[in-house]
Amino acid sequence: QVQLVESGGGLVQAGGSLRLSCAASGRILRGNSRFVMGWFRQAPGKERDFVLAIRWSSGSTSYADSVKGRFTIFRDGAKITAYLQMNSLKPEDTAVYFCALADDRVDFDYDSPANYAYWGQGAQVTVSS
Repeated sequence: QVQLVESGGGLVQAGGSLRLSCAASGRILRGNSRFVMGWFRQAPGKERDFVLAIRWSSGSTSYADSVKGRFTIFRDGAKITAYLQMNSLKPEDTAVYFCALADDRVDFDYDSPANYAYWGQGAQVTVSS
């Protein structure tokens, strides 16, 4: 079993920055780097959308077009924690942000929420105009 605990989020004005963190724990993660950690977001009345993800073993990343150049994901391997740094925030970034974890594989599809087995509790991010 894997537990994901998110922290961060809050209210910020447009153009501002926020950082979210996602700490992972669980016996299956000990000594294992073959997993993917991703971030998704869900606005009221909308589907859960992919934001970005990192392949833990290599550090390779994938970003949604809507956040390229503004959001960054980075990791702390010792703590098994992923960070989502959000800069130049826009009102349309307002959503609940979820971190997620999945077993890695060669043909892994980062974009699909169905591919992730474990989810954090969510963190509200509100960007005012």
